[in-house]
Amino acid sequence: MSNKIVRTVCYFSDAPSLKSVGKVDEIAGTLTQRGFLVQTKRVCSPAIDKIIELDSKYANGSYIFGIGSATRDSLLNQLNNLLACRDISFNLDLTEKDITKEDAQILFEIIRNKPAKTFNFTYVFNNPHSSPFFPSGSYQQDGFSIGFQPTDLSEDCNSLPEWLDKMKGVWLEVYDLFKNDSQFLGIDSSIAPLFSGKSSLIGFIRKLGLDFSHSATTNIYLLITNFIKQENPKPVGLCGIMFPCLEDFELADEYGGGNFSIERNIYLSLHSGVGIDTYPIGIDEKSERVLEILKLLQALSEKYKKPLSTRFVSDGKAKIGDKTDFQNQYLKDVIVRAL
Repeated sequence: MSNKIVRTVCYFSDAPSLKSVGKVDEIAGTLTQRGFLVQTKRVCSPAIDKIIELDSKYANGSYIFGIGSATRDSLLNQLNNLLACRDISFNLDLTEKDITKEDAQILFEIIRNKPAKTFNFTYVFNNPHSSPFFPSGSYQQDGFSIGFQPTDLSEDCNSLPEWLDKMKGVWLEVYDLFKNDSQFLGIDSSIAPLFSGKSSLIGFIRKLGLDFSHSATTNIYLLITNFIKQENPKPVGLCGIMFPCLEDFELADEYGGGNFSIERNIYLSLHSGVGIDTYPIGIDEKSERVLEILKLLQALSEKYKKPLSTRFVSDGKAKIGDKTDFQNQYLKDVIVRAL
């Protein structure tokens, strides 16, 4: 299989339709012809009713849909409809808001009513527009962006510069493909790891001879972040390192060993990452604790003018100390720790 993996092609539209889906197919087809493996095709729009209609039409799972950022009131009004949909992602922007217990309660409402949909929801702060990565992706203008699973490119690399050079080669190849397309918004060069082995960022860190805990106090993540921001020929979206606790299975192992606490997650996100991502939460965790973390992320995001997000996931059953049972191929089951 090709290691040139496009995690997502996302088309943004204020009036999504079958034409939007057709545009995504066209872009994905161009990439496939050039030897890329396209994992997901997505459409993002603030037009909730039209997105729900498209989600229903494509119940076979060929496409993923998102509504981007919504206010707390609109989310509360639409929450039951969104939770009943097949696969719609959404986020709550808390950048300039006095965060209250009611904001934290949205997460617990999802946990109570449709816990699997915690995977589709995140809180965001200073969120950049047009990222193809859900649930942070949000609409600003019509067009499309592309995001990769670049960890796989590290398979035959024995040094960090080798891997970074391969990533840049892929960005330039895709840029050349679409640079003359007026709807090409750009490349989100975020590091989006998955599973284990060549697809895991932590797997690559270990391959370089670094223990994960040791690596947290080296400059390796800063080197990666600086490169993906500076060498991207047309940056858009997040352009940071994702530390998805349960999607990167080797990172999930570190969590299980007590080496990826919420503090370490926030620390790494502050200097190189994009926030708390697929981090397990027990159904008996107190909403006050979530509120404290949201307020901290808001303050740090504002202080450093840095995009951050908070995505907790629950299986709706596991309490603190229990093992999860997500029944989700993208999430590794772990014993839940207190936040």
